[in-house]
Amino acid sequence: MNITLEHVSKHFISLRGKISVLDNIDLEVRDGEFFVLLGPSGCGKSTLLNVIAGLEKPTNGKVLFAGDTVANSIENIFIPPGKRNVAMVFQSYALYPNMSVRQNISFPLEIAHEKKEVISRQVEETARLLSIEDLLNAMPAELSGGQRQRVAIARAIVRKPSLFLLDEPLSNLDAKLRVAMRRELKMLQRRLGITTIYVTHDQIEAMTLGDRVAVIQNGRIAQVGTPAKLYADPDNPFIASFLGNPPMNMLSGAIEGNDSDRQFLCGGAKLLPNTTAMHYKVGADYRGPVLFGVRPEDISLASENDSNAIKAKVMTVESIGREKLIYAQSGAGVIVFFSGGIQPAEDAVIGIKFKNAHVFAAS
Repeated sequence: MNITLEHVSKHFISLRGKISVLDNIDLEVRDGEFFVLLGPSGCGKSTLLNVIAGLEKPTNGKVLFAGDTVANSIENIFIPPGKRNVAMVFQSYALYPNMSVRQNISFPLEIAHEKKEVISRQVEETARLLSIEDLLNAMPAELSGGQRQRVAIARAIVRKPSLFLLDEPLSNLDAKLRVAMRRELKMLQRRLGITTIYVTHDQIEAMTLGDRVAVIQNGRIAQVGTPAKLYADPDNPFIASFLGNPPMNMLSGAIEGNDSDRQFLCGGAKLLPNTTAMHYKVGADYRGPVLFGVRPEDISLASENDSNAIKAKVMTVESIGREKLIYAQSGAGVIVFFSGGIQPAEDAVIGIKFKNAHVFAAS
């Protein structure tokens, strides 16, 4: 089922006055897609999920499921969540502590007054799908965090929803289990083919799970694209620095000169377009202050006598297993990059060159 949002806004009234949480959101989620809403805390991504689920009414705009309107502020249409065939999983597992795993999973089917044999069959099929068939008689208190999350997911999908919504479901798990659950969620969604919208502030989750990702900034869609597209071609410095670990370096600089002698100045050096690939987010005729966005993997050490290299002083070297990260202070800001097998000493002055640079207008 495809999901369409047209000019969706959401305002709340509080003692501080009107608070705008979502601002004119236009979004299309394709049928069968694993779609991720990514952004920092407080950006509006959970509110957007709640509007899609029907837990919140949009202040303005329309929400359509497979072309059918489920919310329209102008025509005063609002289909309640119980009639949208949506399943939702939250950060908290929200299992019924006095019910067994079997009873927790079967509860939505019992509420729907399904026949006992149908309930039993669907519960056991779903439990096998999530590898918890041996836990059906256990109580929630006897389960680990990962097992409880599997039960919560099983309860959500047992009635075969048209849309699967997940709001930071892995946040309570430890790092190792989170990696395993990400893989299982992706495979599960592929097997079921259910349109899935997943909310997270974790860019690693977004990059590994999403077919496409919408980055949300201050209640607005900043950019939508595949993980590879967002990483390689970010539209603005916020997206560029939000995606990637370590994040993209943002270095102050300027574009000066005329068309025949345009110069890219950064940290006291001139970047040469024939050695540094420039990816422009400014016009071809732009002159003035800019930010050069450079991924750590696109930075290398230059020879000592290279006059076009940026000079920087090594602050510290951080070991991250087989790689080492170098932090160096330059005239354009702190530069973080991978050592590439060469480890300069702390306080050493080094030369740095860029393979690629994203050119943003300085705000």
